[in-house]
Amino acid sequence: MMLSQTKRSHRMNQVIDKSTATTRIQDQLTNHAWERMTARTLNLEAVEAVFDYGRVVHVRGAEVYAIGRREVDFYAKRGIDLQLFEGIQVVCSPDGAILTVYRNRNFRSLRPGAHGHRSVA
Repeated sequence: MMLSQTKRSHRMNQVIDKSTATTRIQDQLTNHAWERMTARTLNLEAVEAVFDYGRVVHVRGAEVYAIGRREVDFYAKRGIDLQLFEGIQVVCSPDGAILTVYRNRNFRSLRPGAHGHRSVA
């Protein structure tokens, strides 16, 4: 069962049992995402943190959830340490499936109107 966009965006305000949340995330993972997570030594706790505390950006038809420096600083002032999760990005399809998970501290491609690179012509 996939979490709807509305449910996922409101997860921060809900009290969810850890095992239930982890099971929901596992149900959303594609085989590719699971392989990438394990190869990159990222765990379900990291994905859960990104959904709970990260920003969401719509890029090329996908939803990208990410924790950057701003989120780490913002939540540190509130007593939540997200330093271990800085740079983690979770790419989801419009139907909520988790396509891939990776760490990249360069958020240039997530900026509105940005293309991630510049040509040198």
